Amino acid sequence: MGGDAHGWIDAEDSVLLIVDLQEKFAPHISRMKRIVQRTEILLRAARLLEIPILATEQYPKGLGPTVAPIAELLGDTAPIEKTAFGCFGEPNFTAAFDALGRKTLVLAGIETHVCVLQTALEGLERGLRVIAVQDAISSRKPADRKAGMRRMTLAGCTPVSTEMILFEWMRDAKHPQFKAVQGLIQ
Repeated sequence: MGGDAHGWIDAEDSVLLIVDLQEKFAPHISRMKRIVQRTEILLRAARLLEIPILATEQYPKGLGPTVAPIAELLGDTAPIEKTAFGCFGEPNFTAAFDALGRKTLVLAGIETHVCVLQTALEGLERGLRVIAVQDAISSRKPADRKAGMRRMTLAGCTPVSTEMILFEWMRDAKHPQFKAVQGLIQ
């Protein structure tokens, strides 16, 4: 299964969560184009590997919908609206997550030091293994991103890159989706 904080990250125990990648944030987020590209790769790989996907939108009435490239890849996975900064503060999110019965939360999205961080801390409080995909997480200010990533790591989250998690989910070049997933990063 999920193992301890230092062991393997299993696809069979993972849920990919895309936090608040919304239009009104987009022009202000450091490295937003790269964050969207990395998140697209994560989403495509999660689909290939049959990993459940959840997404949230922070007060979409004011901050707009999920950015178009991500919304397209989400397909039928409707983002869960929230006003709480941490995703587990929204009962609809908590119910959707709990229904999946998995213990590893893989995080991508914005902003590192607010919604992503608070979701990570809530996940840790719930006894989850929390994985922070560093190249798919950002904030408006690089210093806030750095502080948020450091706080998550010190709290017990496992920092990874997009490529690290993809290859760890598969573990072997004999995996039936290896060529398809490898094609996403070439």
